[in-house]
Amino acid sequence: MITQDRIDLKFKKLIKNKENTWLITGVAGFIGSNILFELLKMNQKVIGIDNFSTGKKKNLDFIKKSLNKNQWKKFTFFKADLNHFSFLKLKNKKIDYVLHQAARGSVIRSIIDPVQTNNDNIGAFLKVINASRILKVKNFVYASSSSVYGDSKTLPKQEFHKGNLLSNYALTKYTNEKYAEVFFRQYKFKSIGLRYFNVFGKFQDPNGSYAAVIPRWINSTINKKDIFIFGDGRTSRDFSPAMNVVYANLLAALSKTKSYNYIFNVGNEERTTLNYLAKLILKNVKTNKKKSKIIFKKFRKGDIRHSLADIRKIRKMLKYYPLVKFEDGLTSTIEWFEKNNV
Repeated sequence: MITQDRIDLKFKKLIKNKENTWLITGVAGFIGSNILFELLKMNQKVIGIDNFSTGKKKNLDFIKKSLNKNQWKKFTFFKADLNHFSFLKLKNKKIDYVLHQAARGSVIRSIIDPVQTNNDNIGAFLKVINASRILKVKNFVYASSSSVYGDSKTLPKQEFHKGNLLSNYALTKYTNEKYAEVFFRQYKFKSIGLRYFNVFGKFQDPNGSYAAVIPRWINSTINKKDIFIFGDGRTSRDFSPAMNVVYANLLAALSKTKSYNYIFNVGNEERTTLNYLAKLILKNVKTNKKKSKIIFKKFRKGDIRHSLADIRKIRKMLKYYPLVKFEDGLTSTIEWFEKNNV
């Protein structure tokens, strides 16, 4: 199991003790908070934007308490909706890299409310990438999703695979990729899209109808509630610890590839069934002396059956490899949730 000290050393080698200015959208969200924490630990300057629609102020409060005053002073925060934010405020900040993490990130929510999903995921993306072009940032990295593979049954998923999109959320992410492609053709604007595969870790919200499966099940088990599986439990996912996604974002932003407008899978190349995941959580949550039950429900609309990332492309071009294995990441995530009473 790789230690946090070794991860910190790996990240520092990437930064090379050079102070850069980073803009993170969705900075109070799950992935945004993880990236913010690691950058501030390395004394980087960070500008963050979040409207707290899904992001949490408590994530920022936790990071503030975990850092020294000089590190926290390097963070500038704007509470704002991206669709209404004036990026002219940032023209004198000399931003080096943009990491666009903001999105309405739920398949089910996108089906229920397609119009707002379009506004949050496409309208905001277009505004951010255009502002990044005008601000002449060195590189623009944005979060895409494995959902763009739709109903393709090919495993593992390679970047050129195509299937029928199964949700409005998947459509918005695919549209973002196409906008990035057009911006490169028209303006030669550099960008890299990262297709995340089922990311999990600290700062992830376990509550609400749209919570991701791992934090929801950990939270349920800690609170002695039952675990609900949609389907027969043989559905499988490539669950990716958040630290690996942070690593991929840093590699992409700092890459020196000759051509841009790349799309990369970010996963662990490990396929885990929901049945096995549930058993691991029940086994490792220490506070669950009275075991929670596993209850099966009907399959949900828009969910794909199996997912597994092919990461040969990102390994070859960005030298990415999973720093944290799935089970190690799950163990540390459970420990963090239990320690912080999440």
